[in-house]
Amino acid sequence: MKANKRVPAFVIVAAMMVTAVAHPPQVYAENRAKQPSAVDKNLTSLQRSVQIVQVDPGDTNLSASFQIAIYESLLDELNKTKKFKHVLRDGERSASDIPDLLTLKTKIERYTAGSETQRAVTTVSGATKLTVKSQLCTRDGQIVFERTVQGKVLFIGSNLRATRNLARNVAKSIKQSPVLEP
Repeated sequence: MKANKRVPAFVIVAAMMVTAVAHPPQVYAENRAKQPSAVDKNLTSLQRSVQIVQVDPGDTNLSASFQIAIYESLLDELNKTKKFKHVLRDGERSASDIPDLLTLKTKIERYTAGSETQRAVTTVSGATKLTVKSQLCTRDGQIVFERTVQGKVLFIGSNLRATRNLARNVAKSIKQSPVLEP
C-alpha cells in the first residue's frame, strides 16, 4: 500500500490561520499608536506634573527601607493614575523647566510596627499601620491639596504591603481631588 504524499487542503488552511493568529500584522498598530488624537493632546496640555519629595519620617522610628518603599510606591501609584503629565523623582534636573510643577510632600505622623508572624498565627494582632500627611504644593509653597491618609496590613501579608496600600490610598485621594481638574 502506498502512502498518500499530498497534504489535505484543510491542514494547509488551518496552519495559515494559526500563523495569522499567532503573528498578527503590527505595522498598522504601531503607526496608530504614534499619532495621538486631538482629545489626547488636549488632556496632556491640561495635565500638570508632580515631583515627589523624599518621605519625612517625622518623630517616628521608621526605618530607611520603609521610607524608600513608600517613596517608590508613591512613584508607581501616581504614574498609574494618569492624572499627571510627568511624575518626577526628588532632585531631577528637568523639574526646573516645568512651569506648572506640583510637589508632593509626605510626612509620617504615626507608625505602628507589626509582625508578620503574629498576623499569620492570630488574625487579631500584629497589624502594621502607617498614617501620613500628604501635601501637594505649588512652586511658591502654596498648599493646594492636603490629606491625612492611612495604609495598613491587618491580616495576611508582608509589612511592606502597608507601604503599597498607603501609596495607593494617597494616589486615590489625589485622583479624586478637584485640585487637578482644569
